[in-house]
Amino acid sequence: MIDSWSRRKSIGIMAILWSLFTFLTGKAWNFWSILVPRALVGVGEAGYAPGGTAMIGAAFSAKSRGIAMGIFNMAIPLGFALGAVLGGMIAKQQGWQAPFLWFAIPGILFGILAFFMKDYKTAVPGRGTDGRISFTKSISSLIKIRTLRWVYIGFGLCQIMTMSFLFWAPAYIGRAWGVDVAAANGALAPIVLTAIIGAPLGGILTDIGFKRNPRFRMYLPAISMILSSVLLVGAIYFQLKGVGLILILAYGIMNVMAVPSLSAISQDIAPASQKGMVWGSMIFCQYFFGGGWSPYLVGAISNAMGQGAQALGTALMIAACGGILGGLCFLIAARPYPGDIDRVKGDQLMAE
Repeated sequence: MIDSWSRRKSIGIMAILWSLFTFLTGKAWNFWSILVPRALVGVGEAGYAPGGTAMIGAAFSAKSRGIAMGIFNMAIPLGFALGAVLGGMIAKQQGWQAPFLWFAIPGILFGILAFFMKDYKTAVPGRGTDGRISFTKSISSLIKIRTLRWVYIGFGLCQIMTMSFLFWAPAYIGRAWGVDVAAANGALAPIVLTAIIGAPLGGILTDIGFKRNPRFRMYLPAISMILSSVLLVGAIYFQLKGVGLILILAYGIMNVMAVPSLSAISQDIAPASQKGMVWGSMIFCQYFFGGGWSPYLVGAISNAMGQGAQALGTALMIAACGGILGGLCFLIAARPYPGDIDRVKGDQLMAE
């Protein structure tokens, strides 16, 4: 929809749907009335990143695309932290449903404003692009790009580590530190906030390196994800206390440094007619190859070993291997990357 219709209209509609289903969550009265709108939030949430990535990728050249992607991705942990803090304050005063009602308002307003953003022409046949092609052909053509094949698999493998830690961190902190759920979630907030540093830092570094050697844009996520794995294992070994706390904060910075590079890479090598599809496929691979099932695997391993902090910590250390495997995939992808950039050189979206 983003590639064949309109970026700004797609982003606007998705933001409004996202916010509308958030509002309906606040009107829930039983389990199903919570589950259904929370699931439908994904209709907007899953499509917003491909639209935003395509829009930003079109607005910035390859040499400055990384920092723009870094700022864009910095908003995710910032919103997470603000939502947790403000949501807790509002819920304490007005009840658990109130934050959903309040947080829906800015999303709807900004969704309406999105219809007035500067957009880019939809790629059409005969202008150096692949034109409007079917969904299956679009997927098939993207998979044929050697860099993308390894990036897709690598990104998914990295999520084995990333998603497992995000999912299980509160439980692990609660068991290791002997604190309740509220305190454990509070301890997780500073770790998430480190991503505010990591995202723009990764964007700056990838742009600097890209100007000297295009392959650096591929080396950076490889290095950052392998180091993230080492940092996470070390942090869990020290139970996130003392040295472990320093290591986990460093992990938070290093883990998210890869995302601006990968966002920029997707726009560097995709044809103009598939700028949205390439990142939408990345999100699918994020869950298919790791993020969707790894938290359940970690839980199963933990249950098999026992119910304590040591068992869960060991399971998370095993999951950290996903970051190493993903980083190795990125190193392999570095070899064909410059050639895949040249393949689409000059095939760019044009401003309206």
